[in-house]
Amino acid sequence: METFSIWIYVLVCFGAAFAGFIDAVVGGGGLVQVPMLFILFPELSHVQVIATNRFASIAGTTVAAIQYIRHVGVDTTLILFAGVSAALSSFGGTFVMALVKPEVFKPMLLCIIVVLAIYTFVKKDLGIEHAPSYNGKKLWVMSALIGVVLGFYNGFIGPGTGTLLVFAFVTVLQVGFLQGSASAKIVNAMADFASLIGFFISGYIVYKIAVPMMVSNMAGGYIGSKAAILKGNKFVRYVFLFVLALLILRLGWDVVRAFLINS
Repeated sequence: METFSIWIYVLVCFGAAFAGFIDAVVGGGGLVQVPMLFILFPELSHVQVIATNRFASIAGTTVAAIQYIRHVGVDTTLILFAGVSAALSSFGGTFVMALVKPEVFKPMLLCIIVVLAIYTFVKKDLGIEHAPSYNGKKLWVMSALIGVVLGFYNGFIGPGTGTLLVFAFVTVLQVGFLQGSASAKIVNAMADFASLIGFFISGYIVYKIAVPMMVSNMAGGYIGSKAAILKGNKFVRYVFLFVLALLILRLGWDVVRAFLINS
């Protein structure tokens, strides 16, 4: 039993490292970590899984964000307004999570993700060039709006937030994929930290799982951010499409399973 437990933790750490790599490039590390935690630790509640995932992933997200700030540069106005609004709405979302079942929103979210994937695949030049479309007060408003909507999603559901942030920055604000990913990392880290405070208060984090995952996630985040910076917008776009495909499969399975259980 002890040997089995050790191998479970080894598997968790490898999964967390891979999740950190994916998350650093384009977001969506929770698509790996959250299902893995549900499978390997079925005794945990969905809130414990999200809280433990959040504790583990915030370190990797922070490492990636530091790398992007040093080597890519970001729009501080975008980060400030999107980050603060995302942090506030994410903090509130953690408390709503315990009251409402997120499965209610999954069919609608699945349709949205499918549209995003098709749009990104068809529009070949999306995010290849960095040409911001807003400045001044319009940038403040649009950044804050993106932050509020996706920050709440981050606190309430979680997995895929970074991917959705990248898409919003690329399509709405017209930044390049690399710059969008850099901005998303920082905003996501701010939102994660705010929601983590809510999880600390509620006592949902399982530290014996979260701490080793955190170390592995940091390593993956460092490697992933280095790869994205080195290879540029096209590489990030390809990984973005890959993560969208994972998200579609994940949400599709959840919707079908819920339908079969309730039918």
